[in-house]
Amino acid sequence: MNEDRGKASTIEDGRFRLLIDAVIDYAIYMIDPDGIITSWNAGARRFKGYEEAEILGQHFSRFYTEEDRIKGMPQRALDTAIREGRFEGEGWRVRKDGTHFWCHVVIDPILDPTGKLLGFAKITRDLTDRKMAEEVLKQSEQQFRLLVQSVTDYAIYMLDADGRLTNWNPGAQRIKGYLPEEVIGQHFSMFYTPEDRAAGEPKRTLDIAVREGRFENKGWRVRKDGTRFLAHVVVDPIWGDTGTLLGFAKITRDITEATRAQQALEQTREALFQAQKMQAIGQLSGGIAHDFNNLLTVILGNLEIVRKRIGDDSKITRLLDNATQGALRGVALTQRMLAFARRQELKTESVEIPTLVEGITGLLRSSLGPSVVLETRFAETIEPVWADKNQLELAVLNLATNARDAMPHGGKLLISARSEDAGDHSSLRPMTGRYVCLSINDTGEGMDDATLAVAMDPFFTTKGVGKGTGLGLSMVHGFIEQLGGRFILKSQKGKGTTAELWIPVATQGSIAKPAQEEAAPPVPRLCVLVVDDDSLVLTSTCLLLEDLGHQVISAVSGAQALTVLDSEQVIDLVITDMAMPQMNGAQLAQAIRSIRPDLPIILATGYAERLEGFATRLPRLSKPFTQLNLVEIIASTLR
Repeated sequence: MNEDRGKASTIEDGRFRLLIDAVIDYAIYMIDPDGIITSWNAGARRFKGYEEAEILGQHFSRFYTEEDRIKGMPQRALDTAIREGRFEGEGWRVRKDGTHFWCHVVIDPILDPTGKLLGFAKITRDLTDRKMAEEVLKQSEQQFRLLVQSVTDYAIYMLDADGRLTNWNPGAQRIKGYLPEEVIGQHFSMFYTPEDRAAGEPKRTLDIAVREGRFENKGWRVRKDGTRFLAHVVVDPIWGDTGTLLGFAKITRDITEATRAQQALEQTREALFQAQKMQAIGQLSGGIAHDFNNLLTVILGNLEIVRKRIGDDSKITRLLDNATQGALRGVALTQRMLAFARRQELKTESVEIPTLVEGITGLLRSSLGPSVVLETRFAETIEPVWADKNQLELAVLNLATNARDAMPHGGKLLISARSEDAGDHSSLRPMTGRYVCLSINDTGEGMDDATLAVAMDPFFTTKGVGKGTGLGLSMVHGFIEQLGGRFILKSQKGKGTTAELWIPVATQGSIAKPAQEEAAPPVPRLCVLVVDDDSLVLTSTCLLLEDLGHQVISAVSGAQALTVLDSEQVIDLVITDMAMPQMNGAQLAQAIRSIRPDLPIILATGYAERLEGFATRLPRLSKPFTQLNLVEIIASTLR
């Protein structure tokens, strides 16, 4: 009996030796408790250049760089392995010829059954060169067995020529969950997914290893508890001295977490790229809209003056009306571009979502037509949101119209709302606090992933030529982002689309008090200083004011305006453009206030700039403006 056991142990030890001999992509060797090298394999010889005879008995620190030896890195590695049960790291190592190579190292302590430290098992992989090792391990059978049994980070085991397991190491037990007695003798295909087994993947793996001398791949494997993990697998054939295939050496590593981390990093990079793209397009759109507003200010102002001076010629009046309508369409277009760029003027207030939707239900039903069924569903308690009511109504109408166009043969449109914490949704990070999710869901055609990815880009549209500007969704995106919320589109081809508007709730201190309407007093003739760096806008504004009977002085910069104010000229009012080089409108207003504290100032702007200090309280004249707008803003400023 003892003789049989000895033979079995010898056979098993031989298998372990053959296993390690077959592993040619790793340097696997042992060191004693003092760090003295006691075994040496061909992989180590290939990586480091030392023969077995010249390295056995030497301290393993000779592989480290001089800097690392001075820092005590070799001993620190062993101490870490003893203290934590394992050491793993990467770093520069030195070959016999003095050249350096970058390697990945794993050190596991080897303990006897009593817990006594026998030495260390060290596995090194050369990450700078993955050529096959040319030599085999030359150590005692017992040392090889201890070496393999001490490795816990890799599943290292052998298969016979038919693919049945012949041994099992602790790393395999940890990664896959099976005890040795549960798997030895079983076919290794038990670790594959059902679909891979059906596709013949296990047999293909062994065939490639035999034909090409090695198999390496990544794929999903199944643990004992049924869970799946992503594995990096290397299979090497084991040949006897006569060239007979004895079996296979198989090394498996669980790379699930590393892969997930890489995927999360890629998703974060993609989200950052999308945000940067939207920001860049927004800046471009805002700049274009600003310049376009200046042109529209000139066009509308001159059209107004011409209209007053042509008399009753109906043909010319009709031409002026057409020109004015065209300019007003341009105004609407710039407003949408400013909405996307988050530079529109918002009149925020506390808004009850159910009340707002109910108020436009009639308009929604008439817009959707008889083939679309409109339903509303609101939670019992929905907090009011902080938003611009008119812009929010426009956003809902816009999304409803898009939904209608996506349901040419009819369908259902569901508008719902609920209050939630932003922290409960990963898609809302880094937003925090309470939000109301206003959801608009349709049963239409939906969008594929490629279309969904660019749906919010300005000027992108799936409608025919002349049937849409492509600014609808981008406008909603900019508006919600300007409120401090988030616009999320969800869609699948053939399964409809859901648009979610996440809007911040109105806090107690943010409730706006309605302004008291007062009758505008008559405005006397004034001496108005107009400041604008755009000569066309400056001329148009001056003509409108002169047509109202005011005396006008113009300046093309903030510096020139201050020079005018230093003169003895009596100035009753200043109207200044906001976006000017060197000294903008807010800076000019600050300078004027320091020398003329009581002088009324109006800021003219094409979009909503960030203002600070007293400039936030100055009256704002939005471009493009009409003569009536001028009359109203001057009257309200002089109250």
